Amino acid sequence: MDSAKTYPSTVCHVVAIPYPGRGHINAMMNLCKLLALKRPQHILLTFVVTEEWLGFIGSDPKPANIRFATVPNVIPSELGRAKDWLAFVEAVTTKMEAPYEELLDRLEPPVTAIVADTYVGWAIGVGNRRNIPVASLWPMPATVFSVFHHFELLVQHGHFPIEMSERGDELVDYIPGVSAMRIVDLPTFMHGDGRGVLHRVLEYVSVVSKAQYLLFNSVQELEAEVIDTLKAELPFPVYSIGPAIPYFELQKNSSVTDDHIHGVNYFRWLDCQPSGSVLYVSLGSFLSVSSAQMNEIASGLGDSGVRYLWVLRKENDPLRDACAGDMGLVVPWCDQLKVLCHPSIGGFWTHCGWNSVLEATFAGVPMLTFPIFWDQIPISKWIVEDRKVGWRVKKDVGFKNLVTREEISKLVKRFMDQKSNEGNEMRKRAKELQEVCRGAIVDGGSSETNLDAFIKDISKGHDH
Repeated sequence: MDSAKTYPSTVCHVVAIPYPGRGHINAMMNLCKLLALKRPQHILLTFVVTEEWLGFIGSDPKPANIRFATVPNVIPSELGRAKDWLAFVEAVTTKMEAPYEELLDRLEPPVTAIVADTYVGWAIGVGNRRNIPVASLWPMPATVFSVFHHFELLVQHGHFPIEMSERGDELVDYIPGVSAMRIVDLPTFMHGDGRGVLHRVLEYVSVVSKAQYLLFNSVQELEAEVIDTLKAELPFPVYSIGPAIPYFELQKNSSVTDDHIHGVNYFRWLDCQPSGSVLYVSLGSFLSVSSAQMNEIASGLGDSGVRYLWVLRKENDPLRDACAGDMGLVVPWCDQLKVLCHPSIGGFWTHCGWNSVLEATFAGVPMLTFPIFWDQIPISKWIVEDRKVGWRVKKDVGFKNLVTREEISKLVKRFMDQKSNEGNEMRKRAKELQEVCRGAIVDGGSSETNLDAFIKDISKGHDH
């Protein structure tokens, strides 16, 4: 535990149990910070991670009423997680429960409530056995939850299992509250690794019915129909509390070390670029695209003549050197939300991870979608077809079929053209969505109201 401070037994003590993956941990920590900042005197949050994860995030700044607690490294290392995703999911499902139970026995003051990522399904049983209310945090769009929640409908309509190549364009238009989508736009449980983990995800989603609350990292107005439908179907409070992104830290001045990566001050570089001229490129922290595709992206960006800021992980050093030039800047990490909110950013090439998409929505930036797997596929469809705030980089799903440098160069040039009517319409819609997103977090906004209601629910008997 990172805090020796003693707390009165009257404090509302919330234990957070994130799924051990970067996107999940970020969303859970941002939710915890929102809760902590709302009631600094009355809520204590214990954020439980493996010892390895504490090494990654233990020194990050956080409010005084959030403390860390750890369990041993009983799962494979984060550094190799993508190499055997199925084994990792199985380890989280089968090996983490016992050490978490032991930790709960030792925690002081007594635990008032648990907030657990839906992908840590066993946490609901742990809470129920101890009579501790559990809120399940779904870290993806509510639309994706609904697809899994109504999975039987896919089976009934003969849409699972099926051969994607033959019937991928058939419409799924019968999931309550979810706008019609093609089979190829569903999460990738139809093929590849996705199928191997499907039974686990269906298990996690079905066990949510035994929780006391369901929290969506989404905004009511962004997915109103599906959220309202789920509220009517589920027997407990459903709260949309998103976007669980670090917007509350935007006012802080970042330190010089944050802005200097490899000797480059990327904010200073952004400050020197014309308004709306830079394409921000980030393809996520977990699964990456093939090295052949990476080379095509690098060449296509270079050929386009468009300014870009590209976050490339360290293993791509040779590519980083190849991209060096006047128009592009390549860094291994950046403060993404702050970058997206910078006036020189005019677009975001994204893998469609939900946290990234919420950040782009908050920043009012249109997107080029490059989904790789799982929920990224329907999220891309939501961006391009439902909200019309982005374009697809590739027409088909998955790792196959290289998008060539010529296609990339042409697309990027067209996407970033500030004189095009098509582009300006898209930028206008992105700004409208930004207003919706920001409206949710001000006083009286939907997410702000939901957060207050949730705190009130779990604080009963702890209010002073």
